[in-house]
Amino acid sequence: MAGAIIENMSTKKLVIVGVILLLFQAFSFMVGGLIEDGALVTMDVGLAYRDSTLSEWTEMAHSTEHRKLSCNFTATKTYENEGRYYECDLLPFMEVGSVAHKYYLLNIRLPVNERKKVNIGIGEIKDIRLVSIHQNGGFTKVWFAMKTFLTPSVLIIMIWYWRRITQMTRPPVLLEKIIFALGISMTFINMPVEWFSVGFNWTWMLLFGDIRQGIFYAMLLSFWIVFCGEHLMDQTERNRFSVYWKQVGPIVFGSFCLFIFDMCERGVQLKNPFYSIWASDVGTELAMAFIIVAGICACLYFLFLCFMVFQVFRNISGKRSSLPAMTKARRLHYEGLIFRFKFLMLVTLACAAMTVIFFIISQVNEGHWHWGGYTVQVNSAFFTGIYGMWNLYVFALMFLYAPSHKRYGDEQSTDQAGNSGEDIQLTTTITHVDGPTEIYKMTGKEAQE
Repeated sequence: MAGAIIENMSTKKLVIVGVILLLFQAFSFMVGGLIEDGALVTMDVGLAYRDSTLSEWTEMAHSTEHRKLSCNFTATKTYENEGRYYECDLLPFMEVGSVAHKYYLLNIRLPVNERKKVNIGIGEIKDIRLVSIHQNGGFTKVWFAMKTFLTPSVLIIMIWYWRRITQMTRPPVLLEKIIFALGISMTFINMPVEWFSVGFNWTWMLLFGDIRQGIFYAMLLSFWIVFCGEHLMDQTERNRFSVYWKQVGPIVFGSFCLFIFDMCERGVQLKNPFYSIWASDVGTELAMAFIIVAGICACLYFLFLCFMVFQVFRNISGKRSSLPAMTKARRLHYEGLIFRFKFLMLVTLACAAMTVIFFIISQVNEGHWHWGGYTVQVNSAFFTGIYGMWNLYVFALMFLYAPSHKRYGDEQSTDQAGNSGEDIQLTTTITHVDGPTEIYKMTGKEAQE
């Protein structure tokens, strides 16, 4: 029986909000006591806590777990090499979503029952090592500071954005509604509820964080589809969310599958932190298959988004043919609009590419301890960089697509009523008539033609 007391320093410094423990077993080689192929080790494990050295231990969890050994002996199996260690893969052992207490006690017992063949054929155990993966103090401080600052920032711009829309005489269009919904999902993921995990034993924090991120993923991917589509549709098809069901439907279905996959592991870990979907062969195969399929779908989505952006650019280029007929001032105005819109589309494409890369790497990183030699890590700079990029992108969208109080071109349109219908259409103040921007009107007219 092995026991370990783990001291949580989070009561002294803000350093830990979650811990993963992985079991490593060192087996000694003995002739006649070899580790059988596919040997299964059975562990009777328990976890307890206390907040002072004088208080009694309080049990948090207790379970009997099974782990399949994967060990290799590199030397020749002779008497001369007895006592040397096998090289064994790391085994998933325990995952907790919150460490609010100061001291934790971990007990590991390996019962032996020859009649039931429990822990038979696993060789001679010489040592048990624990490897912990936790969120360090430096990253935690930066992460908490970012969330604390960005939450009110995005919330203020979101309120300002919706207030500008409600002041319009027309009802909000679909593009404005989905930008507002994107702002809500960004605010939801920004909320610094992690502060409460310092003082409260909220074991569901990891699951809650995954749910928040899943909602944001679904909203962001759906927004990009609608954002590109609204600059391709004609006026009769616009402003109807139902026309996007073929594209948004798979996104919602994929998000639901991610939720089910997450509940299969972290949902069970709410009651049993020692549970791991990677502990069985079937669970490992399903988890790996799911991660591979999710990565392939993310790549296919990005390729489809690139195709939609290409169509939007082609649509905009077709509209440029009407610019030479305008006056110089008006032509320069619309050339500036088109340039800024194309730049925004390229930024959108770059943001989508980084999001897809981050999603794939984070999924691989979730299981890299379970895959043996393949190791992919997401460092804190990349993680905080992607998170900051999302906030900056959402902030810029709400700022750029907020209805303007300016009425560019109305006076010229009144004085030049005898000009061509094309010029009158292009000089209409779009923020008061058909949509959020003049580009929105231009692309819709081109699609209709």
